[in-house]
Amino acid sequence: MNHNDHDHDHDHDHDHQGDDKVHAYYQILGQALKELLIEKGVVSASEIRTAMERRDTITPANGAKVVARAWVDGDYRARLLHDANSAVAEFGIEMPTTHLVALENTPAVHNVVVCTLCSCYPRDLLGLPPAWYKSKAYRSRVVHSPRAVLHEFGTDLPETVEVRVHDSTADMRYLVIPMRPEGTDGWDEDALRSLITRDTMIGVASI
Repeated sequence: MNHNDHDHDHDHDHDHQGDDKVHAYYQILGQALKELLIEKGVVSASEIRTAMERRDTITPANGAKVVARAWVDGDYRARLLHDANSAVAEFGIEMPTTHLVALENTPAVHNVVVCTLCSCYPRDLLGLPPAWYKSKAYRSRVVHSPRAVLHEFGTDLPETVEVRVHDSTADMRYLVIPMRPEGTDGWDEDALRSLITRDTMIGVASI
């Protein structure tokens, strides 16, 4: 597996064929549901289009704002770890139907996130999930061989570091707070945000 979406799947064509069939099924189901809701007058086509356009504008920059604030503000970090939903709402990020949990990486513990059943993902914070996150290969392998998968992303951890894999669900999402790099004392939040990537907030990469 490689963090470049097009590189890591050559040995797993059968997995992706299965994934493609599942995705195609849900695309058809979603389209049928959308047409039914419009037909019944529950929502309008313009409302659906507006919601989709808004979703497409969300990027990992939202999550980076949250992490950078946690790095520089101990009180905010404590609030984020205690009640992540309320903490991200301070940035105007509302997740009313999802329980968000913040996971803090430390010198002793490294957290990584997966959704073993489908592709549950904190989209309000990170935007659309990458293709590899949705792949059957990642969803199955990271649970059983997390260190091997992390190695394929270029993340090699000492044996003394515990790797914890967290399985997202339909009503629970996770945000990894990566460790702040040494030598960044005195950096402002804008500079710190530039260090924080989507992969570090999923946990497959370190800074």
